[in-house]
Amino acid sequence: MFLRISSYYSLLLITFLVVSSAISSAFSWGVFNVKYKFAGRQRSLFDLRDHDSRRQLRILAGVDLPLGGSGRPDGLGLYYAKIGIGTPSKDYYVQVDTGSDLMWVNCIQCKECPKRSSLGIDLTLYNIKDSATGKLVSCDQEFCYAINGGPLVGCMANQSCPYLEIYGDGSSTAGYFVEDIVLYDRVSGDLETSSANGSVIFGCGATQSGNLDSSNEEALDGILGFGKSNSSMISQLASSGNVKKIFAHCLDGVNGGGIFAIGHVVQPKVNMTPLVSNQPHYNVNMTAIQVGHDFLNFTADLFESGDRKGTIIDSGTTLAYLPEMVYEPFVSKIFSQHPYLKLQTVQDDYTCFQYSESLDEGFPNVTFHFENSVILKVYPHEYLFPFNGLWCIGWQNSGMQSRDRKNMTLLGDLVLSNKLVLYDLENQAIGWTEYNCSSSIQVLDERTGTVHLVGSHYISSACRLNTQFIIILILLATLLHYPDC
Repeated sequence: MFLRISSYYSLLLITFLVVSSAISSAFSWGVFNVKYKFAGRQRSLFDLRDHDSRRQLRILAGVDLPLGGSGRPDGLGLYYAKIGIGTPSKDYYVQVDTGSDLMWVNCIQCKECPKRSSLGIDLTLYNIKDSATGKLVSCDQEFCYAINGGPLVGCMANQSCPYLEIYGDGSSTAGYFVEDIVLYDRVSGDLETSSANGSVIFGCGATQSGNLDSSNEEALDGILGFGKSNSSMISQLASSGNVKKIFAHCLDGVNGGGIFAIGHVVQPKVNMTPLVSNQPHYNVNMTAIQVGHDFLNFTADLFESGDRKGTIIDSGTTLAYLPEMVYEPFVSKIFSQHPYLKLQTVQDDYTCFQYSESLDEGFPNVTFHFENSVILKVYPHEYLFPFNGLWCIGWQNSGMQSRDRKNMTLLGDLVLSNKLVLYDLENQAIGWTEYNCSSSIQVLDERTGTVHLVGSHYISSACRLNTQFIIILILLATLLHYPDC
C-alpha cells in the first residue's frame, strides 16, 4: 500500500513540475501469465520478515499482492504477471496486488528506473510515442479530479495529471497518468482463450526511489493494483460496464500455482462476511479464535488499533500477524500438548523446534471465526514450515512490530493458501472456502447464462525460473447485459 503523507499536495505539485519537464523532452474474460518471483531460490528468514515488514508499511499507508502461486513461508515468494500494453503491444511484468489501487509501469523518461532484473525477465520502459493508442491524461479530466479530490493547484488544463505514491519504507514512485490499451487473453470457453483488450488509465513512472529504483536487483516493470478504490484496474473495468466488481483467487500451497478470476464464481460455493466500512483495505470483523476445541478468551476490540478496524486480509503478505494480547496465549495453547518441546528462537523472531512425527496429528487446528458465522480453518502443516532441519511457526507477534504496525491483525498467505477467496466489492463482502486450487472453478457469464470452467495452469518459461511455481493468472471477467461495442 502507498502512504499519502501530510504534505502530499505540495509534494505532488513538485512532482508535477518535474514530470512536466520530463514530458516536454471491450474487456470481458482474460488470462495473465503469472510467475513466482523467487522460484528455485532459497531466501533467508530475514528476507521473509523484511518482505512482510515493507508490505505492512505499505498497507498501513492507506492507498495501495503478489497473487497466484505458492505462499508457503519456505517458498518466500512474490508473484508477477505479464501483460501487454499499447499498440503495437509490448510485454510488461507487474506485481499483482490486491492491496494496490493504482496500476503503474516505469516510463522512458525515468533515469533512476531499473534497466535489468535478476529474475531473468526483460524489463521494458513505456514510451507513449511508441503506442498508437496511448494518450496523456490532462489535469482537467474527471479521473485527475477524482484521484486528487478536486482540481489540483498549479495544474492547468493543458498539462498532464501527475501522481506521487510514497511507500512507508521511504520508497516512492512519481510520474504522470496515461491511458492506453491493456492486452490479455479472453476466456472464450471451457479452458479456451482468445485475444482481447481494454482501455485503462495507469501511472507512467518518471521518478523512482528506494526499493523501486535501479538498485533493486529483483526489479519488475511496475504494479497492477486490484484494490478497492475507483482508480484500481478492476474498478475502471467495472465502470466501463464490461465486468462485475467481483474477483477471486485460489493459491495452491502444496504444488504452487492457482487461479485468479474476475466474475461471479458459481462453484465452489463461498460463505461471505461483510467488509468493515470506511477502511481502505480488505478488513473484516473477527469474532473468535479457536485452537483445537478451545476458544481463546478475549474481546473483539483487541483487533482494533487507532483508526484501523478489523482484520486485514492480504495475500501479498506471507505470514500472519496477531496482537500481543492474543499472540501469547494463542501460541501457548498451540504448544500446550508438548510441554517438553524445546523451543528456540531463530533469526530473532521465529519460534522453531525439532519434531519428527506427524504435524497434523501432533498439533491443533486453528479456526478463526468471523461475522456471519464464517470460519477460516488453518491446519498445522500450513502454519508450520521447515527451516534448516527445524519446524517454525508462521504466526508473528505484531506487538513487537514498529509503531505504525503495532498490534495490527493481518492474515496473509499462510492462512489464505488452499482456499478460494472471493472479493465481492459490489456487495462489500469477502468470503472463502477450502478448495483444491490445482483443480478448476466455474464462473457465470451473466449475459448468456453460460457457466465456464477455469482451471489452474503451469506454463513453460524462457526465464531462469523454476516452472513448478509458474502459473497462469486467470482473469475471468463476466459479461454484463450489454451488447458488444
